[in-house]
Amino acid sequence: MNLFSQILYLLQKEITLELRQRYAIGGILLYVLSTVFIVYISFQHIGPQVWNVLFWVIMLFASVNAVMKSFVQESGYRQLYYFQLLHPVSILLSKMIYNALLLLVLGGLTFAALSFVAGSPVKDAGTFALALFLGSLGFSITFTFVSAIAAKADNSSTLMAILSFPVVIPVLLLLVSLSAQSIGLLGGDDIGDKISLLAAVDLILVAMGLVLFPFLWRD
Repeated sequence: MNLFSQILYLLQKEITLELRQRYAIGGILLYVLSTVFIVYISFQHIGPQVWNVLFWVIMLFASVNAVMKSFVQESGYRQLYYFQLLHPVSILLSKMIYNALLLLVLGGLTFAALSFVAGSPVKDAGTFALALFLGSLGFSITFTFVSAIAAKADNSSTLMAILSFPVVIPVLLLLVSLSAQSIGLLGGDDIGDKISLLAAVDLILVAMGLVLFPFLWRD
């Protein structure tokens, strides 16, 4: 199979496994909804600035919980089987694409739930949707590759948190700033520059993952 066919095959495998293990995605959805409910009963009034921060905090930790299992759940025998048949780039890209799609769904659910209990302060829906797309992609790229590193060591969940948060901070800062402009908290006409910068960071992260993952996979 060529690289594209391998990615499609692995993407289908990821979706099939997720549908068989519904408790995993159900646990993540429960985490998102319970967090939003706690926010609702804790704050009498949620202003636009607090809404913006809460949205990305919920998205960040939901992303960690969703992506952490990417490589941790793969057994050594299954990895050996993949190693003999598949290119490592196709394995990494398929997991990144799947996790990005999963995080987009989680982002949409978080937005709907938070808007239901606190209202939606978003004024520029297009910019916010683009920020959510680029943010889901950035979180997926970062946490997927870090999950591959953490799977090689003990205490993988702790190691993933230590390694991923310093890397994801630039992405998170850009997302908060970009979504703040879509809400109207920040002025200026540099939205295009921030979008370009965020897309460039995502490209740099995926390029680093594609270069380094084959060496990690052969270990």
